[in-house]
Amino acid sequence: MSAEPANDRPPAVPAIEPASRPDGPAGSVADVTDSVVKVGVLGCGNVGSALIALIGERGDEIAARTGIRLEVTKVAVRSLSRTRPVHIDESVLTRDAASVVKDPDVDVVVEVIGGIEPARRLILDAMSAGKPVVTANKELLANHGAELFAAASQGGVDLLFEAAVAGGIPIMRPLRESLAGEDVRRIMGIVNGTTNFILTRMSEEGTSYAAALTEAQELGYAERDPTADVEGYDAGAKAAILASIAFGAKVVAGDVYHEGISNLTPTDIEFAARLGFVIKLLAVAELVPADGGPDEVAVRVHPTMVPRNHPLAGVRDSFNAVFVEGAAVGDLMFYGRGAGGDPTGSAVLGDLVDAAVNLRKHTHADLITLTQRPIRPIDELHTSYYVNLDVVDQPGVLRAIAEAFERHGVSIRSLEQEGIGENARLIFITHKAREADVQATLADLRTLDVIHDITSVLRVVGDDAQA
Repeated sequence: MSAEPANDRPPAVPAIEPASRPDGPAGSVADVTDSVVKVGVLGCGNVGSALIALIGERGDEIAARTGIRLEVTKVAVRSLSRTRPVHIDESVLTRDAASVVKDPDVDVVVEVIGGIEPARRLILDAMSAGKPVVTANKELLANHGAELFAAASQGGVDLLFEAAVAGGIPIMRPLRESLAGEDVRRIMGIVNGTTNFILTRMSEEGTSYAAALTEAQELGYAERDPTADVEGYDAGAKAAILASIAFGAKVVAGDVYHEGISNLTPTDIEFAARLGFVIKLLAVAELVPADGGPDEVAVRVHPTMVPRNHPLAGVRDSFNAVFVEGAAVGDLMFYGRGAGGDPTGSAVLGDLVDAAVNLRKHTHADLITLTQRPIRPIDELHTSYYVNLDVVDQPGVLRAIAEAFERHGVSIRSLEQEGIGENARLIFITHKAREADVQATLADLRTLDVIHDITSVLRVVGDDAQA
């Protein structure tokens, strides 16, 4: 979804005429006529409209820098009569997306319609016809990335998708190119602006989850049905793509464990702050050593307690950030607006310029080869945990609870108590423990009469934790 409301933009028409260029010595770039690359755009929502407007605004500068003039010649839309924030000549519009792909005058195809079909078939047909493709389709890449990568390699064309993860933040190209020789071990990211906005409101203003979600919907950050965002599906798709590119592994959305934020309460936020943490919905992808075999890939999305001094803790509102940990390079963080028409359109335009330049040079960017790696199940995760229990305050309660932790090999790092009598609360943070052991401990605790409720269980990032 778009985690930024659409901006009101003045009508703009893509410049399609070659710009006049300054005179210069014979053979210099200045006396070379702009080479026109004709673009077909599939979809004209927030991102498609922003892209077309940016081409109009930036066309002269792009031509001056690259010698290439981008010309939008076909745009596939659902409705021909809909009012759009950018002016497009009626002769360019069509409801037949397949005709855009088949049009011999279209050199490069941009797909921003989203979903699996018909996007998948249209992209495959375009690459089969020798046309580079730029896409922002995270759902498609997270489920059919390996197929699309193979088709691009077979067709010898570009398949570029910078905008599919974290909107305007450049992360795909650094992972594919700048960090190609780096031993990347872990990526942690705030990659959904909707949930980060909600958690910021809950953390800074004490707002309830329901009230924060309503505000996000009113501002256009959240869809009417926010399930994909608040339950972690959107972030899960992005985590699958990050893991695939960073580790060269075949990871699909179904491999990603996910939990959402809908059960978080202001009390959770309050206790996290008291303990020196901020709660963020993190997408985590990492390589985990396995006994006697290749490293396993662990990919998950869940609310996480992040230490207040960690760089990700300061990422507020609808902003996104991706934190990369490498063996040689150390820690890197990529930060910016993760969604919205303009930031995402800018990322698409960057890919489009690359694709156009490569097309004119008769070359393309090689995609990585994806290999099959074992996926580590969530039960084998090792991290620290925050456990919040509502208990009866009477003698023997703490001993009974401690014995349950001990039976399953879960070591307690810290304990706080709040309240007395029937409404006492115990808050534990564990040392690093195996997920399966923690879940067994929780099952054991639920059988104790002195425990009213296990109100919250959260994973913790910290000195002793693996996210």
